[in-house]
Amino acid sequence: MRRLLALVFSVMLWFGFVSADPAHALYDNLKPCKDVPAFMNRASTSQGGDVANRIDFYANKANLLCGEEGLPHLIIDNPAHAGEFIIPGVMFLYIAGWIGWVGRAYLQAIKKSGKAEEQEIIINVPLAVGCMLTGFAWPLAAFGEFSSGKMLANDEDVTVSPR
Repeated sequence: MRRLLALVFSVMLWFGFVSADPAHALYDNLKPCKDVPAFMNRASTSQGGDVANRIDFYANKANLLCGEEGLPHLIIDNPAHAGEFIIPGVMFLYIAGWIGWVGRAYLQAIKKSGKAEEQEIIINVPLAVGCMLTGFAWPLAAFGEFSSGKMLANDEDVTVSPR
């Protein structure tokens, strides 16, 4: 499992740092940031080391495309630009799902104990860490619970307001 996660992480990192191809005819209104005068003007008036590092990254390493106003644009419909939006978006959804799944697992685990309300306020750290360590496989666990019917409630358990 560690090798699989390492492979997935490596592929995602690789796609995140691969240089984008130059602009295609579809994006003829966008140019590489280093060729846009407004972007270079912003770069010359930037303050602070972090801003200068970010501008240098945009112009020289990431090959991002800028508009006439000098701001980088994200291209989400071209696989050559997957590192700009698709991969960070998928990673966000994975991490948000992980957090939600771990919270759900923790609440289900403390519900079985006698002091559920107390353990919602005073976190049972060993139990929470155990839930967090198993939460990385939440997509598989969610699919397993959905396919087995454990995730869904019976129709009799769902209240329906009168119509």
